[in-house]
Amino acid sequence: MRRSLLALALSSGILGAGAAMAAEAEVSLPNRDWSFEGIFGTYNRAELRRGYQVYSEVCSACHSLKFVRYRNLQEIGFTEDEVKAIAESATVIDGPGEDGEMFERPGRPSDAFVPPFPNDQAAMAANGGALPPDLSLMTKARKGGPDYVNAILLGYVDPPADVQIQPGLYYNAYFPGHQIAMPPPLSDDQVTYEDGTPATVAQMAHDVTVFLNWAAEPELEVRKRTGVKTLLFLIVLTGMLYAAKRKIWAGVH
Repeated sequence: MRRSLLALALSSGILGAGAAMAAEAEVSLPNRDWSFEGIFGTYNRAELRRGYQVYSEVCSACHSLKFVRYRNLQEIGFTEDEVKAIAESATVIDGPGEDGEMFERPGRPSDAFVPPFPNDQAAMAANGGALPPDLSLMTKARKGGPDYVNAILLGYVDPPADVQIQPGLYYNAYFPGHQIAMPPPLSDDQVTYEDGTPATVAQMAHDVTVFLNWAAEPELEVRKRTGVKTLLFLIVLTGMLYAAKRKIWAGVH
């Protein structure tokens, strides 16, 4: 009996400690206004192009985007020639050729975005043992979605005086546990936007978050348009069926 009570007490303590740690790890994310939210939400093409620029000039040095193909960039406003030039600027490992060897070639619009590292081991070796995650589905894979991504990019602040940061880690107010291996990726004027928009950290974080949400959910606008059309059709159909019912049963008392 005593052993049972002791085991119960220990398990309760462990569960209580786990719940406390989970509560501590739960961080409230700032809510942002996104153009793609709501039933009529759409992507802002200017934000998408700027977001792609931030990804290509900053994020792509460490993070892959393996589920997006260069040709998909036409969906966010790039011309066919621009997409072709972007793809050709990348080097793709292809093959094997007729000699049985792999070879390098310029990228094509049909190719997926070329990753920054040939494999996970190379990525970890270049990043102190940490594996930079692929960003293709990041806004769908993390609780909070785009709010989470945006908050992480803006969450690098000085740690509280009583917090000891482990070597090789950085304090982030919104990362679970508050210690993250990724150094602050953004700084003011890190890129020069083609449309003249000031490249503040907040603006770049916003734009690249919009781009990554599109990468994870490129069908969003088509899905919403289809949903609205379906609702309108059902409303009209309901009205027609009601009118037919009234006419058919008008003489029945």
